[in-house]
Amino acid sequence: MIHLRNSNSSLCVRVQLCVVFLSGLIADVDLRSRENNSAHRTREIDRERLIVRRGQPFSITVQCSETLPPEHHLELLLRLGKRDEVVIQLQGERGARNRWWLHQQGAQDELLLTLHSPADAVIGQYRLAVLVMSPDGQVVDKKDESSFHLLFNPWCRDDVVYLPDESLLPEYIMNEDGVIYMGTWDYIRSIPWNYGQFEDYVMDICFEVLDNSQDALKSSKMDVERRSDPVYISRTITAMVNANGDRGVLAGRWQPPYSDGVAPNRWTGSVPILREWSKAGTGAVKYGQCWVFAAVACTMLRCLGIPTRLITNFSSAHDTDGNLSIDVLENFESTDKRDSSWNFHCWVESWMRRDDLPKGNDGWQVLDPTPQERSDGEFRCGPCPVTAIKEGNLGVKYDAKFVFAEVNADIIHWRVRPDGQREKISVDQRGVGRNISTKSVYGDVREDVTLLYKYPEGSEKEREVYEKAGRRVTEPTNESAAPGRLRLSVKHAEPIFGTDFDVITEVKNEGGGDAHVQLTVLAMAVTYNSLHRGECQRQMINVTVPAHQAYRKVLRLRYEDYAKCISEHHVIRVKALAEAQGGNEPIMTVADVSLSMPELLVQVPGKAAVWQQVTAFISFTNPLPAPLKGGVFTVEGAGLLSATQIHVDGDISAGQQVSVRLSFSPTRTGVRKLLVDFDSDRLKDVKGVATVVVRKKHRNNIPVIPGSD
Repeated sequence: MIHLRNSNSSLCVRVQLCVVFLSGLIADVDLRSRENNSAHRTREIDRERLIVRRGQPFSITVQCSETLPPEHHLELLLRLGKRDEVVIQLQGERGARNRWWLHQQGAQDELLLTLHSPADAVIGQYRLAVLVMSPDGQVVDKKDESSFHLLFNPWCRDDVVYLPDESLLPEYIMNEDGVIYMGTWDYIRSIPWNYGQFEDYVMDICFEVLDNSQDALKSSKMDVERRSDPVYISRTITAMVNANGDRGVLAGRWQPPYSDGVAPNRWTGSVPILREWSKAGTGAVKYGQCWVFAAVACTMLRCLGIPTRLITNFSSAHDTDGNLSIDVLENFESTDKRDSSWNFHCWVESWMRRDDLPKGNDGWQVLDPTPQERSDGEFRCGPCPVTAIKEGNLGVKYDAKFVFAEVNADIIHWRVRPDGQREKISVDQRGVGRNISTKSVYGDVREDVTLLYKYPEGSEKEREVYEKAGRRVTEPTNESAAPGRLRLSVKHAEPIFGTDFDVITEVKNEGGGDAHVQLTVLAMAVTYNSLHRGECQRQMINVTVPAHQAYRKVLRLRYEDYAKCISEHHVIRVKALAEAQGGNEPIMTVADVSLSMPELLVQVPGKAAVWQQVTAFISFTNPLPAPLKGGVFTVEGAGLLSATQIHVDGDISAGQQVSVRLSFSPTRTGVRKLLVDFDSDRLKDVKGVATVVVRKKHRNNIPVIPGSD
């Protein structure tokens, strides 16, 4: 006796089996993987295994050793889950929209079976059995060695991940090469990233990650049944990309040492991370920071068929107490770290319909896998509708209040007096959530999506949203001005790492009399998320600024000074505090100076063809006035080669050029990106990229256009 359970129904059908088989009646089952995978846009994942998308039919061929006996017919049985938690019986009749069904064509000894999956089917690996049934319902032969994978289908109108503008899907599903934006809001730089969602074994690892989630380990049956829902899947992925409290993929670390793992800035792609996690038996890979967490999540979500893009929010707030403000306590020696403002923070957006929420919440959803705060007991965030953030609807699932603060919070600086009392020294109501960015679908250029998250700063609609969100609405304040008298600003060029540069602090007196000012200027090295890494230079002077005039103080920052404490993010934070005699409130301003990095020169000359060797040439000149030790190049590219390291022999002297060459054989056709990272003891996170057009092998000396195979 076997039990057949439909995934969309609690109905259990019992079928009495007779063990008398007409053995060998089913000679062969051909899953027609190449044809189906091409039609379902999955051939980049695999051409030998069958991988299809839900809501779209696919066909298999059953070869019989002889014509089926009269009144006998074929049925299919699908099993899903490690212990067959879901069992589905397919018969030759069209059922309801949310049911699997089967259409049969052909005659005699070859039959074409077209399987129709519902648009809300469970995603995962299905085991398929072909049964020959007698007129009285007995199984007289079966073949059950076949299996296939089913993914989400953003091309299917009835799938909740359907993206109406299909022109966006080549980027948000199919593109394996990404661009991640970093730096500061006024100095935005980018790095290339290999998502590699179609590289070997990545899809299998994605399902392995889901299998090791807290929910899956608690109840495998419940977990499998919920895998039809992208809200559930995406929420699981955001919890599992970080390893806080579970068997997740990446351990986070925000400051050295990284000696027992890989420094976050050295990664150039998601594939080595996922493969290392799987190879280590689900042990956490060391180490990640926000852009690495987000990139790995983007890889997994695109691989499973959910349209996804990586977002960078500049001047991003981390509000721990939920008051929609970032309270920074300053004593000009250190800062309170409970709340913080990050130079940038990365998360992802995934596209889906939100049937679990009121109307108006469909579309892009914020998902953040960086472990910051717990959501329902786990370190994860989202999915949260971007539209809800823009409209201030903070009661929707999930984590809307936290995301709203990331793009809208006030930054309030307080000085702690010797007696312990707080004194407010600046309020910045417009500095958070600037230049929110993603890679454009039209190429490797930045698209600004700030207006998807909030109305224009200072507009009437913006203030309405703030009131709805419960945020106080006050008159705008200038963080660097004392009413009627002094203005304070910090100006700087765009310095190159390794050079000396000047920072100019200006105190402007707009009052009618002289101002006697004590000016303190502090330059400190910080990480991108505002961790203090060391003081570079400090100056304190007393100066008299005549009425309607300005005083400028030049602070010279030398490489030998800041090199001792600079973080791998190459950011110098300059704080200026002006205190005037006569009872005026102190004023303060903060500027982050992002030091630009040199680039690697990467060239792949000649024509490239699949499985034919090509050579890449990489060159780099040491820009620092000091030698570099322990130099290493890391090279990888989706469809080109797996992550490979090339170590530099000996030191690289100041001004010395080093060149390396690497030969490899591309594995897939198309337009590919070769990504290179250089790291050493003094200089890290130097990136380079080259575009490689890979064609098929020549046939009769005629080149084949990429994608035509």
